[in-house]
Amino acid sequence: MESALQSKRLLKAGAPSADQPMFDLIELLFFAYRDFVGDADRLLESMAFGRAHHRVLHFVNRHPGLTIAELLDILKITKQSLNRVLKELLDLNYVEARPGTSDRRKRQLFTSPKGRRLANELANVQSRRFARALAELPEGARSSMIEFLLAMIDPSEREQVAALTWNDPNGKTRAGT
Repeated sequence: MESALQSKRLLKAGAPSADQPMFDLIELLFFAYRDFVGDADRLLESMAFGRAHHRVLHFVNRHPGLTIAELLDILKITKQSLNRVLKELLDLNYVEARPGTSDRRKRQLFTSPKGRRLANELANVQSRRFARALAELPEGARSSMIEFLLAMIDPSEREQVAALTWNDPNGKTRAGT
């Protein structure tokens, strides 16, 4: 197996031509994502939760008061897909649903103290992986990563994603409110 430095040299050595698939980037993104979500998967497995539970917990924790419609829009899933996962999180007291402040028919979602602890534990696990990776890269790599990841998002979605990503940590500023 090659050392990380040898791998970096190979990656810099040549890029595929415009008509060739970028297998190196495709595969690196696949393996990076596999390991990134794997850290959280192992923690969730002990609770019989999966990635869908993680995504719901993450966004409800980051955006207190999120409506079900807003969550569906963020996750780009159907209401039917969300129902089972959300019901489990509600039944097990990880998430709370409250009547909306402006429209009582629209339920707003909040993490319970138990849900906040789990969501933050999952975020910390994944943040440690980012910190390890960034420690191996030159200064300024975090900014380059942010630019790259934003560029990977469909242009029509970037503004919404940016609004969600750089949200006030207390959820006071949400897209759509």
